[in-house]
Amino acid sequence: MALVIKKEDESGLSSYYNNKTTIIQEARVFNESPISPRKCRALLTRIVYLLYVGETFGTQEATELFFGTTKLFQHKDSALRQMVYLAIKELATTAEDVIMVTSSIMKDMQPNSEVIYRSNAIRALCRIIDPSMAQGIERFFKAAIVDRNPSISSAALVSSYHLFPHAKDVVKRWVNEVQEAVSGKSSTSFFTGSSGGGYLGGWGSQSQTQSGYQAIPSTSYITQYHALGLLYLIRQQDRMAVTKMIQQLGGGKSGSSTTLKNPLALCMLIRYAAKVMEEDPNVQRQMLELLEGWLRHKSDMVNLEAARVICEMKNASPAQLTRSIAVLQLFLSSPKSTLKFAATRTLASLALAHPASVATCNIELENLISDPNRSVATYAITTLLKTGNEASVDRLMKQITGFMSEISDEFKVIIVDAIRSLCLKFPAKHASMLGFLSGVLRDEGGYDFKRAVVEAIFDMIKFISDAKEQALSHLCEFIEDCEFTKLSVRILHLLGLEGPKSPQPAKYIRYIYNRVVLENATVRSAAVASLAKFGAGVQDGALQKSISVLLSRCLDDVDDEVRDRAAMYLKVVKEPELANVYVKEESIPSLAALEAKLVAYVNEPEAAEQPFDFSSIPRISRAQAVSDAARPSTLDTISAPTTKKSATPPPPTAAETQSAYAQQLAEVPDFASFGPVLHSSSKPTPLTESETEYQVSCVKHFFKDHIVFQLNVSNTLPDTVLEQVAVIMQPSADSGITEDFIIQLESLSPSSSGVIYVSFTRDRPEEYAVASFQCVLKFISKECDPSTGEPEEDGYEDEYQLEELELAAADYIIPTYANFTSEWDRLRGGASATETFALSAMESLKAACDSIIEILNMEPLGGSEVPTSSSVHTLQLSGLLPGGGGKVLVRCRMTYSRGQGVTLELGLRAETPEACSLVVAAIGG
Repeated sequence: MALVIKKEDESGLSSYYNNKTTIIQEARVFNESPISPRKCRALLTRIVYLLYVGETFGTQEATELFFGTTKLFQHKDSALRQMVYLAIKELATTAEDVIMVTSSIMKDMQPNSEVIYRSNAIRALCRIIDPSMAQGIERFFKAAIVDRNPSISSAALVSSYHLFPHAKDVVKRWVNEVQEAVSGKSSTSFFTGSSGGGYLGGWGSQSQTQSGYQAIPSTSYITQYHALGLLYLIRQQDRMAVTKMIQQLGGGKSGSSTTLKNPLALCMLIRYAAKVMEEDPNVQRQMLELLEGWLRHKSDMVNLEAARVICEMKNASPAQLTRSIAVLQLFLSSPKSTLKFAATRTLASLALAHPASVATCNIELENLISDPNRSVATYAITTLLKTGNEASVDRLMKQITGFMSEISDEFKVIIVDAIRSLCLKFPAKHASMLGFLSGVLRDEGGYDFKRAVVEAIFDMIKFISDAKEQALSHLCEFIEDCEFTKLSVRILHLLGLEGPKSPQPAKYIRYIYNRVVLENATVRSAAVASLAKFGAGVQDGALQKSISVLLSRCLDDVDDEVRDRAAMYLKVVKEPELANVYVKEESIPSLAALEAKLVAYVNEPEAAEQPFDFSSIPRISRAQAVSDAARPSTLDTISAPTTKKSATPPPPTAAETQSAYAQQLAEVPDFASFGPVLHSSSKPTPLTESETEYQVSCVKHFFKDHIVFQLNVSNTLPDTVLEQVAVIMQPSADSGITEDFIIQLESLSPSSSGVIYVSFTRDRPEEYAVASFQCVLKFISKECDPSTGEPEEDGYEDEYQLEELELAAADYIIPTYANFTSEWDRLRGGASATETFALSAMESLKAACDSIIEILNMEPLGGSEVPTSSSVHTLQLSGLLPGGGGKVLVRCRMTYSRGQGVTLELGLRAETPEACSLVVAAIGG
């Protein structure tokens, strides 16, 4: 353990006294005769202190100190012996050959040794033993876990917890003893007389008699907390066992008959119940009954934990929240600040989803606005902002302004986030809220606080059109004195987007050019880009000329990035065609797809003979690129339960999936001659039901002249091995594809998965074959010997009929973003088609939109996937056909009338006639 400590200037004796070199030299006191307990204790304290503040000892140094410390085992001073164990425990992770002291430590673990030594010995032994030795100390740990002395039992339980990752099978065998410790028997037996036999032949009473040490009964029952944590760790993979454990220890609907007397243990049990509810919604009703019983527990800690878990339940109804809100409402009037803080924080989170339910606490929350604890007041006022009505906004804003200077940045961010959501809820009150935000923007504060305010103003610009002009003015004033480069760059970017659309764009130019004169190179570069957007987006010739003059002044900048941007944008502003590509373009290439294509291009020897095909890269909108960049990274999650949403890794994007498939196919030698994979279907198509014993799904991979079907096969039978596993695919007549070969699975073990590949050649690669396949799974089934797990020699051939597989237009098309108007005009001279269809089965325009998008697998543009009228709508779609097919744009004009369904006029433009034929056939089929 390392503590973060502010290192102040140390001088003279103190620096020398705690110096690592000095301590190593003074370690000779361990060899003195007779041993001085006082000197040794002082030196050991300094060693442990250095380790705690982050000092590191080399392996040799740690080994010397470790074995010097072990020489003190022979001394009878109890305080020295405890310090020895503490030092051994900390040095064991660095020193070598520490296992040599095992026998010395185990002497102090014996039942007849001093009670004060046993718990320390158990903790030290856990650090130094090899995992393979865990079985040898099993007898000692079992006895210690059920020991009547709480300190010994807790030490054994916590040490077992640390041993579990390294010796799971051994620790799992101690489950009966751990269950006994949870039930509290080892603690309650301690109240009986010392003459009783006790557990395991009266070891506890012997230790008391021989040492003269009479242990004091534990009234905290902390052993139950440690035992419950270990018991869950042992059973965590068995959900039914965990559920049963919670129900046994829960104490029924009232919670009064529970054997758990430690509040921490009950809080832990509540968190386990929350985890079980999240994983299995079927037990929600039983768990909710237990949680409501714990709301009436005598411990405030347990009440709060139960109320918090109920409030964080998924899809909780207002009726289910009533009791927990009532408990939290009582805590709002408590004299204890901790209870008020916990209750207001829980209610603040709940108010996001259930403001009407939390509104019943508004009177108590109003009283807390003036609470001397500003943390409580902050949560109270943010909760009121979420639950209040439009009439109370102005009053609350005045009260907030009064104490903003008295709270930390962390709580300021909470308040700003509440106001951010409030301004979208009550747009008519944007003036007072924008005034407040602009005021706090001028106050002192850190980056996180200022960023929260700027984000709130950005939202107002985006969603409240009446606030746009005033909000942009406030941001312009802020960047005049902004010390955070990132915020200045973001604001300049926003000014470049929104400024040219405003009625008076010229008024923003001064603020932007000031940044070119006064700021660092990063901000100057952003200002140049922002000026260029005004030059390209404004039709005023005089303003464009002025911007050209300002950009030309930037050609002499000391930073090369600023000079290069200025030179490029001067050229772009003068030529509208370039401006459309480099300034006004709303889409960018998918970076993940671009990376995968470039890697394939570099690794393909024949690819260098022709230029890289940039047109085959799918494009995405800038908003989508921002959301992809903001996706959370994959984090390792610990197994400890929590009611918060776990930091699960986000699902991979389509481009990341394509890249993974390409890498997987590159490792198969049979596909080396096929060239780079052009495209893979985004989602596996299931060919079996999820409940069947054999589960098969298919992914389609498209090469220039070939199509490869990847069949993922899972054998869910626990005692059957499948050998020579293959999938026979029979295409429909005149499909235009011919089978090449099948790469079968030689063996598929019980409860495992594997991959089969089936390759087809495209007879006419320039055309897009559409076909259906009859699929059969063939294999040799062999039973496994239950004793050895080996398959029997004799098996039998079997086959399993799979569902029909379709090769359709959606498999060839990649969704890609585009500016529909400009692209539609660009493709005016290409291939085009117009067809009319009667979709009589469609019950609404929304159903028709969803169906067309699914059939074509194309990107809906401009929010056109959501009809704004129930009778007339136009759906705009964009897609890309890799391998030379080019871009495809589809315009679907639809009308709906009751009784006749949807009438569709399908207009499309593409770069190739084959692409037009593919789309028309997909809708017409």
